[in-house]
Amino acid sequence: MSRTAAEIATQPSCWRRAAEAAAVFEGLPQPGERVAVTGCGTSWFMAIAYAALREAAGQGETDAFASSEFPGGRAYDRVVAITRSGTTTEVLDLLRELRGTVPTSALTADPGTPVMDTADAVAVLDFADEESVVQTRFATTALSFLRAGLGDIPGVKSVADAAVDAELAVTEPLPEAVLGAEQWTFLGRGWTYGLALEAGLKMREAAGAWTEAYPAMEYRHGPISITGPGRVAWMFGSLPEGLAGDVDRVGGHLVARQDADPLADLIRAQRLAVALAESKGYDPDRPRNLSRSVILS
Repeated sequence: MSRTAAEIATQPSCWRRAAEAAAVFEGLPQPGERVAVTGCGTSWFMAIAYAALREAAGQGETDAFASSEFPGGRAYDRVVAITRSGTTTEVLDLLRELRGTVPTSALTADPGTPVMDTADAVAVLDFADEESVVQTRFATTALSFLRAGLGDIPGVKSVADAAVDAELAVTEPLPEAVLGAEQWTFLGRGWTYGLALEAGLKMREAAGAWTEAYPAMEYRHGPISITGPGRVAWMFGSLPEGLAGDVDRVGGHLVARQDADPLADLIRAQRLAVALAESKGYDPDRPRNLSRSVILS
């Protein structure tokens, strides 16, 4: 078993630990604060998901930005950064720029890195750190940590219930139609759009696969032209009315797990990425052209 596959399988327990850690962390955004969440790559996609969740919870205006594209001059009550390595150049540069002007919090997996000195408050999720270059459990654990801090969210399961769904997601067989497809389009609405973006990235990173990701209601405004026989449309969360019929009409295969928490469904996409990589003879732990952290000179 690859390290990536082994790390994927630990996510249910990591999420439960994250919920416990969130209950005692004092650097979480408070209700009513205007918040920005930032990161790079996978961390940015988790920021997008959290921003939508926080607004759905009615806790305040929340924006998400790639750290390199953070808008200068905007007023926020708190900025939250997600960085597994604690060394990503764009994240550290942004935190240094914000120092003394706005409270900052960071989530990281490594307490021995510069982020510890650049953010005002740091949550260390070292139990979710990874040996694999490809992020899986740290990303979902960081989102679970932030999600737990929001309390009850209308229409969204608790982290504890999501972890129960995740236990099934790490073991049940993947459908043959998904394993044998030539192309995958991931779709989401609200907070699950960030998950769709992340699923597409995992497939590209680990397996060099042809994937797309879109807001679900935008799918019919062009992207559906990609779908056809031997190709998959994968919906995270609630399926928009009529979408199943549209995918069937063009001959595509629809994946839509309405019973499972969308974050647990992301585990299935992670497992698919590993399976596809291995079928091509790739090493999912060491994807081509990538490193654990982007550190710019």
